[in-house]
Amino acid sequence: MISIVIPAHNEEQRIRKTLESYGSFFVEKKKKKEIKNFEILVVINNTQDRTEEIVKDISKKYSEIKHLNFKQGGKGFAIIQGFKDALKRNNELIGFVDADMATPPEAFYDLIKNIRNYGGIIADRWHKKSVILPKQSFFRRFISRAYNLLVRSLFLLPFKDTQCGAKLFKRNILEKNLNKLVTSNWGFDIALLYCLRKESKARIKSIPTLWHDEAGSRINLKKTPVRMFASCIRLRLIHSPFKFVVRAYRKLPEGLKIH
Repeated sequence: MISIVIPAHNEEQRIRKTLESYGSFFVEKKKKKEIKNFEILVVINNTQDRTEEIVKDISKKYSEIKHLNFKQGGKGFAIIQGFKDALKRNNELIGFVDADMATPPEAFYDLIKNIRNYGGIIADRWHKKSVILPKQSFFRRFISRAYNLLVRSLFLLPFKDTQCGAKLFKRNILEKNLNKLVTSNWGFDIALLYCLRKESKARIKSIPTLWHDEAGSRINLKKTPVRMFASCIRLRLIHSPFKFVVRAYRKLPEGLKIH
C-alpha cells in the first residue's frame, strides 16, 4: 500500500484540483492493477480558510482520501504528522507531495516505479532530462542553484535538488528515524535527507521529473531566500558541536529572528 502525504496550509484555491487529479489518476492505476492500493493523506495545518471543507467534499467521491487537521502549522510539522499516521496502517511506501500540484500525479508515479531496492527516491528538477514549465526566471534559477551549492557544501549531500516537493521512502527507513527528524520549515527537506543518510546510511536515488511552476505561489522572492539560507545554517549548527548557538538564538525576541 502507498501513502501520499499532502501538507495543506490555506489551500482552498488549489486543493480541489490537486485531489481530483491525484484521486482519479491513482484509482485508474489501481483498476489496472499497476498498484495494489493507495491512500492520499491531506494534513491540514494552521488553516483559516475552507481547505478542510473542500477535502471532506472530495473524500465523498474518493474513499482513499483521508485528512488530519492541526492548529499548529509548518510544512515539516505537517509531513511528520502525516508520516506518523501513515505508519499506523499497512503502508510500505510513504511519500509526500506539495498541494499546488507542481508535481503532477504521473511524475509522482515515476517515483513509485523507480524506487526498487532504494530506501528512498526524490524528484530532481535540475536533472538534464527534467522538464520545467514554464521556464523559470534567471533570478529563481540562480537562487536555487546557489542554495543547493550551500547545502551540498555544508551537508555533503550528493543531490542537485533537495527542495523539490516530491519524495518517497520505504516504510522501514521512516520507522527507524521518525523521532530524529527536525521540523524546521524551510530546511525540512534537507533535515530529512541528511538524517536518513547519516543515521541509516539510506540509499536515496534522484530521478528527472516534470514540474510545473504553478500560479498562486506564496513565495516571497525578497524574504524567502534569506529565510532559506538562515534555516540551512541553523540546521547545520544543530548537527554540530555548536548547537548551543541555536539554543541561544531561540531565546532572542521574535523581532530579532529572521525565520
